[in-house]
Amino acid sequence: MRFVWAVAAFVLATVMIGAGIAQRTIFQGPRTETTAISVEEDTPYLLIDGAVLNQMPGTQTLRAQAEGEIFASYGRTADMQAWLSDATYTRVTLDDQGGLETTVIEPDATADDAAADDAAAEGDTAQEAPDDGTAAEASGRSPVGSDLWLDEYQQTDLLIAPLQLPEEMSVLVAADGTAPAPSQVTVTWPLQTSTPWAGPLIVGGGIIMAVGVFLYILGIRHARRKRGPRRKGLPLPVTEPIDIAIDGDDDKGVISASAAPTRRAVSSGRRAFAVVPVVAVSALLFSGCSADAWPQLAPTPTPTPTATVIAPEGQQAPAVTKAQAERILTRIATTVADADAAMDGDLAETRLEGAALAARDTNYKLRAAIADYAVPAPILAKPLEIILPQAYDGWPRSVIAVADDDESKTSSIMLMTQQDAWSDYKLSYIASLEASTTLPDLAPAYIGAAQVEPDSPFLLLPPDQVAAAYADVINNGEDSESYDLFEAEGDQLRVAIAADRQRRLDEFNQTGASTGKFEFTSGPGTQLPFALQTLESGAIVAVNINEVENVTPTTPDAVIRLPDNQTVKAITGTDQSPSGFATTYSDQVFFYVPNGGSNEKIRLLGYSSDILDAKIL
Repeated sequence: MRFVWAVAAFVLATVMIGAGIAQRTIFQGPRTETTAISVEEDTPYLLIDGAVLNQMPGTQTLRAQAEGEIFASYGRTADMQAWLSDATYTRVTLDDQGGLETTVIEPDATADDAAADDAAAEGDTAQEAPDDGTAAEASGRSPVGSDLWLDEYQQTDLLIAPLQLPEEMSVLVAADGTAPAPSQVTVTWPLQTSTPWAGPLIVGGGIIMAVGVFLYILGIRHARRKRGPRRKGLPLPVTEPIDIAIDGDDDKGVISASAAPTRRAVSSGRRAFAVVPVVAVSALLFSGCSADAWPQLAPTPTPTPTATVIAPEGQQAPAVTKAQAERILTRIATTVADADAAMDGDLAETRLEGAALAARDTNYKLRAAIADYAVPAPILAKPLEIILPQAYDGWPRSVIAVADDDESKTSSIMLMTQQDAWSDYKLSYIASLEASTTLPDLAPAYIGAAQVEPDSPFLLLPPDQVAAAYADVINNGEDSESYDLFEAEGDQLRVAIAADRQRRLDEFNQTGASTGKFEFTSGPGTQLPFALQTLESGAIVAVNINEVENVTPTTPDAVIRLPDNQTVKAITGTDQSPSGFATTYSDQVFFYVPNGGSNEKIRLLGYSSDILDAKIL
């Protein structure tokens, strides 16, 4: 009976193991699903819509094949379309039946005409459209390195890009913007091919096979115990070992009874040999089963609740992501570092504008004339601690960022702006944060913040009045009408300005006080203010303030001499003048302006001061 059960166990184990292996092989089916995108017409750009990428669940793998360099990038669909609005491109979308539909999109002639009309109205003839059409110029525009992309890829001959994009994002595929885009493009998704019963069947079959082997061994043992003679025979003669001796070699030719293995030893060896492969095979089968070959019996973990910020209804998408902002700032820092080393204002202008560019231009002029003049502090890019992007789908769009320098233990707060879809982001304001500065509560980067209008009445002071009010506080101190609006404690800019003015005045009094006078004035700079909203309905406001010091003679025959002031001499070309000098310093300042109903005051967050200009009066 034991043999019957052993055979049954062997059969059942074979069926279970075979069924489990079959589920993981011939019955499993394909592991991926691939869709080929066929392009009939040659265009320099191929835009794959997010709906195409999400027609099946799971991650997407983009493959593009062509000779030479292949480029791919992804971003918000609206941004992609804006970048391609003046070019001819092929767009891949889903039709009503769920199939792929390719459409060649031509440039928007209406938009081009409107842009030309605007340029003509402003008298800007340099921006007129070329005779051969805007599309021809746009087709030669390389997509590589655009600040608009959330990420980009570049490979030769074959590009493979793993993606996981939502429907509101699209993928751009191109060569160099001039050659036709790759025509052999596929999108692949992984299929859900879990076989939850394969593991239990294989392991269960291995266990049953081991039981069958055990039963088989018990059956053999039982049969051998029952085996024996039916009747007694004649006694066998007693034999002795035969020793055959050979001359010259006592060890050869000896036949010993102990040399032959016993039946019990042979039997034990065979049983061990039979059990070992069964256990080994079962272990191999067990270890070969991956997680998707087992039922998922564990309960779904309950997510830990986290604090969330709900975007206001109707708020638009943030201008950049944190990773995108880090990449943009790194590019800005690299370009500006090269410009600083070469004192190249044109190169700096590709990544700077406004007050930041004006300060750099003056620095390059002074360094060209003064050998030991200080190089500007480098732009900090990493680590990026805080990012507050403007929530805006159009242009211009801006971002406020805070970066730390671990070596100097300093932090910089910066404002960068992108003027249109084809432009790079440029840094317009940069300042050092105060050591004890506490930033207000800000919206997370994935939500962004709305821009506050320059004349907004909902703040303690409209952004376009902050520079003038603070300049009045600098000029008049506690006598200023705006003095109570600004927090005096921790304001190191006012302390630095007062100390610098007193030092200059003391130096002047020692040399030419009897024949001249030294006057200081402050006022709003030429750069426009910018403000982004905070969570408490306040705003971070960036403004430009100019400090002007005038040195003028008090008698007709007096001449103002500044022999120790190399900066004024380097800019004006002389260190003396009968009419005097005017030196302008530019301050880039960031404030926190609370809302109108708050009991808080306007707080200084950070500032930087640089000489801007000098002239003869």
